[in-house]
Amino acid sequence: MNPNLAKIDRTNEHYTFELAQGVKRTTVTFRNHFGIELAGDLYSPENAASAGNAALAISGPFGAVKEQSSGFYANQMASRGYIAMAFDPSYTGESGGEPRYMNSPDINTEDFMAAVDFLSTRENIDPEKIGIIGICGWGGMAINTAAIDTRIKATVASTMYDMSRVTANGYFDSANNAEARHEARKALMAQRIEDFKAVQAGGTYKLGGGVVDPLPEDAPYFVKDYYNYYKTPRGYHERSLNSNGGWNVTASTSLLNTKLLAYAEEIQSAVMVLHGEKAHSRYFGEDAFKRLTCC
Repeated sequence: MNPNLAKIDRTNEHYTFELAQGVKRTTVTFRNHFGIELAGDLYSPENAASAGNAALAISGPFGAVKEQSSGFYANQMASRGYIAMAFDPSYTGESGGEPRYMNSPDINTEDFMAAVDFLSTRENIDPEKIGIIGICGWGGMAINTAAIDTRIKATVASTMYDMSRVTANGYFDSANNAEARHEARKALMAQRIEDFKAVQAGGTYKLGGGVVDPLPEDAPYFVKDYYNYYKTPRGYHERSLNSNGGWNVTASTSLLNTKLLAYAEEIQSAVMVLHGEKAHSRYFGEDAFKRLTCC
């Protein structure tokens, strides 16, 4: 049993969407290969067959929880006949992992693979009919997973971010130079020392802050969109990093040193890259799509 799940009072649990008619939701847990127990919500059609169903594992956005967008996606896909699981990544939400509010391209890719492990062993699911959906920052994680996990038959990256690229290069590659990255590394290493001292004294790692609040009048439109979801009753959730204190400052370290899409051109299964025409992050999706060679 996930200790984080046990500590959370679900009596007044809320989701940011209504459960679709004809869909049932079940809380599940499973372990990844790093030994971290992950928490998920399994959405199933009430009339699902006893065997042979197609299934999806869904996560994201980066810093969100399964009671937000990924659960909404899973709910909708279940209403269309899939068995769909939305899950919290390691170190976040109801999933395990210490310290909290960390991320890793490697571990988070493994989270997706562990979700495929779980779905593949369900008696009512056909292991040859499993796909994944990564939303926003988890779109890049999904493509990275598709490049290693040959069990995945289809992948969707929805409004994707390449979190490694934006961390290393800045928005629109505005800081794509060695000196800017060197300064970023220096700042992260200095923060590691401060975090070490804080933990030694009984404290915690410094948080980077979630979605900006209060919202500046001159904020870019996409920051306003973030605020209107994560900071309002429409999308707020008490466990969401984006709704609250955000990731640890040093959580971006591994993203600065890893390229998520390194083997995207070697994917031999179907991949859909889905983006809004006017999305500020569209360039991530366009460039990822150009690298895909199959299907």
